[in-house]
Amino acid sequence: MVTERHFLVVAHTGRDESLAAAVEVVNLLRAAGVVPVVDAESLDDLRAAAGDGALLVLGRDIGVGDLELVIVLGGDGTILRAAELARGCSAPLLGVNLGHVGFLAESERDDLSSAVARALDRDYLVEERMTLSVRVKLGTEVIYETWALNEATVEKASRERMLEVVIEVDGRPLSSFGCDGVVMSTPTGSTAYAFSAGGPVVWPSLDALLLVPLSAHALFARPIVVGPGSSLAVEVLDRTQGVGVLWCDGRRAFDLPTGARVVARRSSTPVRLARLHPGPFTDRLVNKFALPVHGWRGPIDEEARGT
Repeated sequence: MVTERHFLVVAHTGRDESLAAAVEVVNLLRAAGVVPVVDAESLDDLRAAAGDGALLVLGRDIGVGDLELVIVLGGDGTILRAAELARGCSAPLLGVNLGHVGFLAESERDDLSSAVARALDRDYLVEERMTLSVRVKLGTEVIYETWALNEATVEKASRERMLEVVIEVDGRPLSSFGCDGVVMSTPTGSTAYAFSAGGPVVWPSLDALLLVPLSAHALFARPIVVGPGSSLAVEVLDRTQGVGVLWCDGRRAFDLPTGARVVARRSSTPVRLARLHPGPFTDRLVNKFALPVHGWRGPIDEEARGT
């Protein structure tokens, strides 16, 4: 008996380019005998644009555990949405960049049909990216739990008031200060919000957690990097006059009461990315940021590589 293959297609269908790319992918999958799956939010747009044919809805017609692959059409924001939809399943995410920088995407729009063909042939490698497990505690009570692929950010909710916080590593206080917020990030998120805040770029092959203060009023407010077994925490002090909010990946928000404590540590559930062109992260940085490398001669010989 032949088992049906199910690919989730995630796109920002409110944009013409993204909708057109999604229709192309749906048609390619149907032609190959694969059943496309979409989320409920995109169903009407895709059904109207893609015409008749099998089109299942995630969570209604099929569960995440039945997915073989997730094809994501858009920028990193769309990939974060796809990671949320497919959370907890083993299906990797294959991103086709329709955005700007697109660090998480694997292919560009021009390579769409080739990317789908390789996906159908299972011709890809899978790379696991660590994620954060995030808890909000008030006293001894856990009042909110979530996760993040890029970052968990404690931010002030109003422009005119700063937050008074204490940052903590492994259950020990490190410093207290007033600030606009604090970013707790994975290596994947080091090229996202943490990067904009002046944090270091961390290669995704390294398991680590980052903490980057935002506009802190303090002598010691440097970004820090800790090991994957450590925990990071931000306490919103009782004396703060500002109201705090927790944002995870810029998608999931939770209002923080005064005295709340946000704890981030490594999650046991990574996000799996399908890679068609595995290569050095250095090259990805150079390409995405258009970094100047003119004049580089490279190693003299193979034995000199890395020295």
